[in-house]
Amino acid sequence: MRTLSIDEARVVGVLIEKQATVPDSYPLSLNALTSGCNQKTARHPVLSLSDADVLSTLDSLKALSLVFEVSGSRVVRFEHNLGRVLGVPSQAVALLALLMLRGPQTAGELRLNAERLHRFADVSSVEGFLDELAAREPPAVLRLARAPGEREPRWVHCLCGQPAEAVVAPSNAPLPESTRPEGGGALRAIQALEATVADLADAQAQLRAEVESLRAQVRRLTDDADAA
Repeated sequence: MRTLSIDEARVVGVLIEKQATVPDSYPLSLNALTSGCNQKTARHPVLSLSDADVLSTLDSLKALSLVFEVSGSRVVRFEHNLGRVLGVPSQAVALLALLMLRGPQTAGELRLNAERLHRFADVSSVEGFLDELAAREPPAVLRLARAPGEREPRWVHCLCGQPAEAVVAPSNAPLPESTRPEGGGALRAIQALEATVADLADAQAQLRAEVESLRAQVRRLTDDADAA
């Protein structure tokens, strides 16, 4: 598989995330997918993609068999196929999605952020899957050298190519469990609330698109009746 662009990685990551967090809306419509790509929370970097950008990206991903278009619905929908293409289990897919969506993270951060995608028993289980991904040829993830002042090394995905050695983690990344201050429960509650708000916004955008599609269908039927 060739290396992915940032936009391609974002689209695949969003499809993986929403499959777990809003299963009733999955596969995703174009409107919902674009909204998920442009979220301001839980995204690094923050992007601003148009529907046309996402459609073009979907075409390139379909050529790689990483995305499929689902038929049989009034609204065209899309689903990912990353696990089958890479031949990795769902746990590894969840970790790759988080790295594609949120940037470099420690194993502790990945375990915390993966709570809604896959519940890992402990940090060592996260590290086990990361080690397997890193042992692939070419590697799917890379463990970065620990930066000065950091207690844990961070991991980065390699699906967009080999990253530069000096990768800066997002300033709003959660602290590793070993260094998280008291009140971590409140932090997790805030993060969960932000994710829920983003998911509700996605669902609202999808419903709006479906309503517009139904209105257009009614207008066509009305026009046909008037013409008859």
